[in-house]
Amino acid sequence: MNAMLRRGWFDRLLMLGLCLLALAWMLPLLWVLGLSFKPNELLQIRTDLVFAPPYTLANYLDIVQSSQVFRWLGNSAWVALCQTVGVLVLSSLAGYGFARTEFPGRKLIFAIVMFGLAVPPQSTFIPLHRLFSDWNLQNTFAGLILPGLAAPFGVYLMTQYFKAIPMDLEEAAMLDNASRLKTFLTVILPLTLPAQATLGIFTFLGCWNDYLWPLVIATNPDMYTLTRGLASTQTNFAQSEGLGFLMSQAVFAGLPVLIIYFFFQKYLVTAVAGTGR
Repeated sequence: MNAMLRRGWFDRLLMLGLCLLALAWMLPLLWVLGLSFKPNELLQIRTDLVFAPPYTLANYLDIVQSSQVFRWLGNSAWVALCQTVGVLVLSSLAGYGFARTEFPGRKLIFAIVMFGLAVPPQSTFIPLHRLFSDWNLQNTFAGLILPGLAAPFGVYLMTQYFKAIPMDLEEAAMLDNASRLKTFLTVILPLTLPAQATLGIFTFLGCWNDYLWPLVIATNPDMYTLTRGLASTQTNFAQSEGLGFLMSQAVFAGLPVLIIYFFFQKYLVTAVAGTGR
């Protein structure tokens, strides 16, 4: 009885500690959200009255009134969607190949793919830019999408998830004269929905928030993504003269990703648990 009582107090203290850590993690986000509704004139004087009136929607109206903001929003949505679909297709095929098939050099190729996790993306900007410039892909959707299709993390995640699926299911399908492709599409792939959702969230999030590659490859304002376009509207004194406008841009750019994560968050835990089996 005493052991159960101590365990109950321990669980309560642990939950309290987690809630405090979550609150500490959310405070910067709440601060940004509060600043986005404050008048810029007031923020030039003081920034400590974040959660006290007055409030204004002027910062968000300034974003909406920008002539190209919705074009940038559409560009980001299209690039992120295409890149997410491409990564899911390629990572699923590669992961199934590494997990379920035997071919010469499989372990070596997989090790090379995993080595890509240790290569900083910034280190490949110069060769990628020269390559895409030679191919006349600068200021094109292909130039924005193609580099992100190389996803070592996606290959690793899908490989581990396919390994966790029992072989009996695949063998039973093949005994019914199902081809490997049909088995993959109708039996194995539907079981990887949690991993697919998780990889899709991470890919979409990374592409949506990417700033450096669009900064390099997109020089035409009509091809700007949302992060690149919003950054181009900021002045050198945005932090002091338009802090509320700057914070509203951060909220506006992050809101679509937050909505997507809200609908797919239940798959994250399932996918991580599946890779550890």
